[in-house]
Formats: sequence, structure tokens, C-alpha cells
Amino acid sequence: MASFRVNGGTKLKGEITPQGAKNEALQILCAVLLTSEEVIINKIPNIRDVNKLIELLSDMGVVVKKQGPESYSFTAKNIKLDYLETETYLEKASSLRGSVMLLGPLLSRFGSGRISKPGGDKIGRRRMDTHFTGFQKLGAKFHYDAKKELYKIDGSQLKGTYMLLDEASVTGTANIIMAATMAEGKTIIYNAACEPYIQQLCQMINNMGGKISGVGSNLLEITGVKHLKGTEHTLLPDMIEIGSFIGLAAMTQSEITIKDAKIDKLGIIPDTFRRLGIQLEIQGDDIHIPARNHYEIETFIDGSILTVSDAIWPGFTPDLLSIVLVVATQAKGTVLVHQKMFESRLFFVDKLIDMGAQIILCDPHRATVIGLDRKYPLKGIRMTSPDIRAGVSLLIAALSAEGVSIIDNVEQIDRGYQYIDQRLNALGADIVRFN
Repeated sequence: MASFRVNGGTKLKGEITPQGAKNEALQILCAVLLTSEEVIINKIPNIRDVNKLIELLSDMGVVVKKQGPESYSFTAKNIKLDYLETETYLEKASSLRGSVMLLGPLLSRFGSGRISKPGGDKIGRRRMDTHFTGFQKLGAKFHYDAKKELYKIDGSQLKGTYMLLDEASVTGTANIIMAATMAEGKTIIYNAACEPYIQQLCQMINNMGGKISGVGSNLLEITGVKHLKGTEHTLLPDMIEIGSFIGLAAMTQSEITIKDAKIDKLGIIPDTFRRLGIQLEIQGDDIHIPARNHYEIETFIDGSILTVSDAIWPGFTPDLLSIVLVVATQAKGTVLVHQKMFESRLFFVDKLIDMGAQIILCDPHRATVIGLDRKYPLKGIRMTSPDIRAGVSLLIAALSAEGVSIIDNVEQIDRGYQYIDQRLNALGADIVRFN
């Protein structure tokens, strides 16, 4: 198990380019199964979850060729469908939550799929109902093998239909879109997720010859086509990384420029950080954060305490709430952080309290942060990373703290952030990786 030794209290300076979006990469990589022709994908991040999915695709028979440092070509011409029956496949797929999105393209193109219970973060339950209900409405039939804890799905007769999703699940929407792409007739999906990543997937499928309208809204209309052709696609920069770097700059009083941030795709993220008092300067497609000693949290117009809560897009992404929480610890003012979507994402705050932060954990979903306004700096401690986002939040806290911090289980951070230690060290951080 790898750990980081972080020597805190140093100011950083320089430019940093965000990696390709992890959450988009997982969808787009699954979509290569929709065609037998070559698909080229650029800006693929070199992170554990993505690499595991590429490895799984290769095992399934997809020809994977590395085109450059962040570019790959995929040709899914000869897929080994019998491999889906093997223990190896089920084991690999269940350790990777993104693997559930292989089902949509498999049902769409081959008419069958297999899945065991998916794995991933320990941040609360993530239901699969939306995926399964959507497939059933398209005409897929499910058979559960209790002995192997395995779902066998028959999708040989998929037909377009109208469906109202019970929740605007991003992975659920992506999966249903891919399944409906080559289903017979017209599919209408209402209450669809409309994240930039979903928009990107729809645009990619349309470039492959698909017929999807309503892109960017929560009402998608998909007309089934007989087959799809190859394409080239470039991933968006990772908005979670961008938010993390904004938080890092504020916490460490650093001057950082985030390059090629695709500002128009960030939604409410810049404004949310501005409400915490962080100064952001938009320079073309870059975000410049000047070095400042203090930042003050806004209140609502009536003077009540600011609440930052997560919501489905275009609301604030839940993945950045842990960053907001950390940033607030050294701001001037008070903020209530309300994590609605996952019930155990705030459990890392006890580590921040140990570092000297003033946080009241009201319940599993809400924490009140009383900003210290730098009067009392955080102190370095030893801690463990429970999930990807909490891990980076603790890393930001450690970089701003006085003294040395040790963060264990950094494999969790590696799942979502490529070479994070090397990239931050290039800005002047002091992070040492050790086993």
C-alpha cells in the first residue's frame, strides 16, 4: 500500500493542465463496442480505473493501439462473447464500477450481456435500478444466477419506447443511450442526465452515424440505426481536477494558472468557488488564481449562512463538495455543506478536525464549517484516504498545513488523478511517495 509524505506550508506557483475527464472516459471507452470500425480517443487520463477498463476491453477482443501519450485507437471487430462467461471477466468487471456501462453497447450490438455486482467507491449505495429498468423497457430480459451472483441479459429484441427515468443517473442515462442507439424504432428518454459528459457521448454517437436529438436537455430522442461507423473523439478536461486545483490555490495562498479549462463546460463550478471568496480571473480558456492571504465566504442576500449543496447537472457536482469543505476551513465566515447524494462522503471530516479544523458534523449528509481565517493553521497528521475525492481533499489540507502529514492508501487517489504527486511537485509542492 503506497503512502504520501507531505511537507506542508509551501506556496505553489506555475501552470497546470487538467487531465482528460475520468467520468467521461469510462463512458466513451465503453462506446467503442458499438462499432466494428476503428475509434480514436484523445486525452485519455493515465489513471487506474481507466487503465483497468482498457485492459478489460483488450481481454474482450478489442484491438487497442497506443497512438501517443494520451491517445489510443480501439477496434472492436472480433469480440469474444464467450469470454463474458468466464470467472476472470466477472472478477475484473465487478472490481470496476464503470464496467456496468459495457452492457448498453453489448445489448445494442450483440443482443446479450453479462454482469456481476459492480464495485468501486465506498461512498454510499449506488443503485443499478435505473440501468436495469431502462433496459427492460427497451425489451431486454433479465435472468439472475444466484449461485454465481450474475445477471444474464437477453437483448436480442430491443425496441424503442418512451421512458421516464426514476432518477437522472449519469451512468444509467449513458447506458440506456448506448442500448437504444441501434434498437428498432424511436426511444424517448425523459429526466435524462444532461452532464457535459453525456453531451459528449451523444455527440460522439452522432458522429458515428447515430441519430440523437435534444442533446444538452433532459429530454432525449434516439432513432435507432442499423450500424455505426468509426470516429475520432477528444475528452473534455476533468472538471473535478479543475475544482481541486482552484481549492488548492486558495488553501496554499498560491498563484496558479489552470490551462485549457473549457470554461463554457464548467457550469456553476467557478461561481461556487467565487462565493467562498476565491478570486478567479478568466483569461481566454485559462483560469488564473492570484495569490491571496484571505478569502471571505459570502452570505445569502438576507444575511443567512451560505449553504453549498450538490445537485444533478447543471447543479453543483457532488464530487467537489469535499474540496469546498476543505477550502472553507481557512476562509473567513461559515458555510453549511450539504451532501445530498451519498451518505458517507463526509466521514473524512474527522481527519480535518484532528488537523485543527472547526467543523460540526450535523449528520451523515451535513457539515457546518467555521472558517479559521488563517488565525490557526492546520497541523500535519497521519491519515488514510477513504475515497478518491476525500483523498485529494486531505492532500490539499496537508499541503496547506504546518509540518509533515502522511496520507496512506493513496491508491484511492491514483484511481482518479494521474501523476498527482509529480504534477504538484512541479509547482513547488513537497510530496514524497513511499511504500
